Amino acid sequence: MNSASNFETAGPPDHDKSLLLVDDDKSFVTRLARAMEARGYVVSTAESVADGLASIRNAPPAYAVIDMRLGDGNGLDVISELKALRPDARGIILTGYGNIATAVTAVKMGAFDYLAKPADADEIHAALLAIKNDRSELPEHPMSADRVRWEHIQRIYELCGRNVSETARRLSMHRRTLQRILAKRAPR
Repeated sequence: MNSASNFETAGPPDHDKSLLLVDDDKSFVTRLARAMEARGYVVSTAESVADGLASIRNAPPAYAVIDMRLGDGNGLDVISELKALRPDARGIILTGYGNIATAVTAVKMGAFDYLAKPADADEIHAALLAIKNDRSELPEHPMSADRVRWEHIQRIYELCGRNVSETARRLSMHRRTLQRILAKRAPR
């Protein structure tokens, strides 16, 4: 059953099903590539930012699924290049280190959506074909106050270019206190 059947498509032309997967986890990419090929995509893969950029420059795909953290850099560089060379492309960022700040940054840099790992092929397929204005349902368990505070700190940290000193100054916080907060996992 196709989980994306309730979504209308918008973006790349329907006949172009080219998909680039950029992730340094070989087993994940292999499984996802097979699953996406079964859904009709023409899949190519890359294991690094450099390979992803080269692939996009060679033939910009209609769709892309890109890991946020790669061995040689940040997947946002790949998304940015994709949007520059093919504005109608749908790029999705995948990450195991999800937080609101990086999601906002990813969308501002051209990502169509942002999914936390582990995401399965059905979720990815649905996200690639979703309408931009689809409304998310109200969460059953909203964020705690501690989590909201942590997300705010992460957002300011991202906006300050991941500069701890500048972030601490803007938040009127001691630098070491901020470093301890950044080193911890997100509260629930």
